Parts: sequence; C-alpha cells; structure tokens
Amino acid sequence: MLRFATPWIFVMLPVVVAATIWMARRRKRGDARVVLPQTGIRLAQLRGVWVSIEAGLPWLRGLILLLLVLGIARPQSGSRIETTSTLGVDIVLVLDTSESMRGEDFAPDHRLAAAKKSIHRFAEGRENDRLGLVGFGSVATTRCPLTLDHEMLLQMLSDVDFSPRDEGGTAIGMGLATAVNRLRDSSARSRVVVLLTDGANNEGQIGPEAAAAAAKALDVRVYTIGVGSTGQVPLTVQDRRGRKFKQMQYFELDEELLQSIADTTGGQYFNVRDAGGMEAVFETIDSLEKTEIESRERVLYRELFGWILFPAVGLLLLERTLVGTRLRRIP
Repeated sequence: MLRFATPWIFVMLPVVVAATIWMARRRKRGDARVVLPQTGIRLAQLRGVWVSIEAGLPWLRGLILLLLVLGIARPQSGSRIETTSTLGVDIVLVLDTSESMRGEDFAPDHRLAAAKKSIHRFAEGRENDRLGLVGFGSVATTRCPLTLDHEMLLQMLSDVDFSPRDEGGTAIGMGLATAVNRLRDSSARSRVVVLLTDGANNEGQIGPEAAAAAAKALDVRVYTIGVGSTGQVPLTVQDRRGRKFKQMQYFELDEELLQSIADTTGGQYFNVRDAGGMEAVFETIDSLEKTEIESRERVLYRELFGWILFPAVGLLLLERTLVGTRLRRIP
C-alpha cells in the first residue's frame, strides 16, 4: 500500500511543468548577450555529445524539481496487519479414564479411544479458545492447563491412558472440582466444562453435588456426556496365562446425577451409545459455545522520501557541476 503523507504539495506540479517548458524554450531561443555571426551555424554543424547534454539541461532541472515535489509529499509504504482478539471461551475437558472406559461397545474402538478422537476433532475447531484437559479415575489430575497451544494439548491428549488398576474407580466429583478450580481465575466471558464419563461416582473426597454447586457459584457451565448405559458391556480381559478373551461385564451409568449437574450449572446432558453419537454431541456443544471474534486492522507505514530526495540532490549536484565546468556559459 502506497500513500503520500502531504499530498497537497502536488499543487506545485503545474508550476514544475511550466518552469521546465519555459527553461527548454529559453534555451532553444538562446540567451547569450553577445551574438557572434556564423557561430550558431557552426555549432549546429559540429553538434556532439556535450552539445546534446547541454540541450538536455532544462529537462534535467525539471526532473530535479519533480523529484523534490515528490519527496516533500512524503511517500510512504504501508503493510496491513490484522489483529484478531477473542472475547472467547475457556473450556476444560474432563475425561473419565477408569476401568469401565475399556468397554468395547464403541467398535472398532473402546470407549476411551472413541472419546479421545471426538475431543481431538473438537479441539481442532476451537483455535481461538483456551482449552484444558483433566483426567480422572479414583484420582483427578490436570493433564493440560488452559492454553491456546492446542498442539501441546493434543499431544497431552494422545498420551492419556487408563488409570492404574488400583485407581480404577470413578471420582466424578473430583474430576469436576479440579476443572472448576482451573477456571476459577479465568477472565473469559464464558467458562465451560465438558465432563465425559461412563460410570457412577464411587470415589473421591468431593461429591459431584458439591462440585456442581461450586461451578454454579463461579458461573461455570457444565455439559455432561454419559457414555453407554447401565448394563452388560463387552470387554477384553486377560487370564493369568496372558491369554486374552472377551467377556460381558456389568457397568452402571448414573444418568440422573449427570442430568442434575447439567441442570444445576445451566448446561445440558447428553447420552451417547456409539461413536457417531459422540461426534454429534461434540458438534452440538461446539455450536452452543461459539467464540465471539473481534478483528482490528492496523497499517504500518515506512517513509520512502529518502529514496526520492537523495537522487534529486545527486542530480542537482551533477547539474551544478556540469554548468560550472564543461558546460559553463560566458555571458
């Protein structure tokens, strides 16, 4: 982008053109004070390089004046910068990593793998929001704090695995409380927790109801996702000899609790029973929690007058040197 900071100086351009034409005509008529007979004819016959250069002096002076006008007009080169600021959403994703998430009713994946894939796609679509990740079994841990570095978050997500067998319970209250604590100091206009579990709370020092009340007090909205349903679920197990085989195992999903948490905090409860349903739920949450984007445009200008004034000064010195030496005229 090119502009002139003082474009009003261009009113001088007609004066420059008129002065150049006047100097050219004056030179053509000749302005010597003493006229010598036959001299003009002889000069015309002996026209050489220096005579041609001398004939171009008026146009050189006109070019110098033009460059001076352009330089005083202060040409500037600008680069446009678009600044995007988000008024956005801080979202903590809370993922159940207990033993029940090994259930294989989300074929070809188990429940945890299907959940990680859906969260991965969800995170990729929230590039202007800060995201965090909490995992919980019997114990809740922050896997990734709130960040705009989604590549780091996705790397942390890929490393999530099942809780150790001695921590294979389901502490829903602890998972939610940990997420709410992460959002406590957030200054975002909207603060959200997405809690995904397939069980019932059976561990932890903080109950789900207390964690939901804390979320409500801090104006944190909680979306709960119940995976599967109460009943028998296929599961791959291993015997003492290391042989693997499938068996049906009973898991309990406390949908009433998850619905209560969502209602308390102003969120919604969703139940998913296959991979397609999980994708649809995350798409719904994505549409409900839209980020408000504000864009500002700035233009940074760089002064270019030096690229014009310096050549003008150089040409002026050249013109003065020629006129004072080889092309000097005798009055």
